[in-house]
Amino acid sequence: MNKTADFSLLFVVFIWGVTFVMVQNALSFLDPFTFNAVRFFMAFVFLLIPYLSTLHKKGKTCNNGLLKAGFHIGVWLFLGYGLQTIGLNYTTPAKTGFITGLSVVMVPVFSLLLLKHRLSRNTIIGVAAATIGLYLMTFADRSNLNIGDLLVFLCAISFAMQIITTAKYAKTLPALPLTLIQVSTVSLLSFVSAFIFKENHSVIFSSEVMLQKDVWTALLVTAALATAFAFFAQTFFQAYTTPTRVALIFSMEPVFAALSSYILIGEKLTTASIIGCAFIFLGMIFAELPVKKKKPVTQEFS
Repeated sequence: MNKTADFSLLFVVFIWGVTFVMVQNALSFLDPFTFNAVRFFMAFVFLLIPYLSTLHKKGKTCNNGLLKAGFHIGVWLFLGYGLQTIGLNYTTPAKTGFITGLSVVMVPVFSLLLLKHRLSRNTIIGVAAATIGLYLMTFADRSNLNIGDLLVFLCAISFAMQIITTAKYAKTLPALPLTLIQVSTVSLLSFVSAFIFKENHSVIFSSEVMLQKDVWTALLVTAALATAFAFFAQTFFQAYTTPTRVALIFSMEPVFAALSSYILIGEKLTTASIIGCAFIFLGMIFAELPVKKKKPVTQEFS
């Protein structure tokens, strides 16, 4: 079961990495908040079917604690995807993948600040390496620095907070309804944001969008695989593997994003960006390496 969990999570990360390009293509026809509203509503429908089946068999209903927890996690998820999707309008899929990947390193930092968990030496080194990498990717070449990079960085913070809040509630609450409430929260807040920012989400029913294969392919793939399946699988399979292994698997997301950008749209990275990517990748891995405990010194008596 451990191998099944690892390969399933790796498949999830692969989907997340590849969809950066698909989402960016879809955003040329659909505004960010409308895209997320429809995407997460479709994911809600996909998850609702198995949930109703489970509800019928077990006779369980959502309580206030579950609703509050799901909404709490969903708010951070909404901020993460909202900032990421808007950021994709101004930056590249590869950079988006690597900067978003910083959330893996931010988790232990926020654990220290919010949960009072001590940072290990490896974590501190990993954070430092990732910070250097972020500088090389976005600040060393100022001609490449844009508002999209900042938005995606804020998105990484939101995703880190989503991981922290999920860890808080997932131990005591069922995975399927918790995931269902999360995605419905994101969909609702995205629809509201579309109205507030005067984005015409009804454009999805226009003939121009209805005939665009890229838009519907992105919506279906992200809704079914990158949202409904991905978030449920993450919660379910973490019970069969270690947190360190999960973090290492998730660190592959920016690698998949860069490879898919190179293969699908021919995106090329500068030398500074490549070195920065390497620092971020190594930082994410190093931060999750277990610290070797020193063996106690025993004194022998002759």
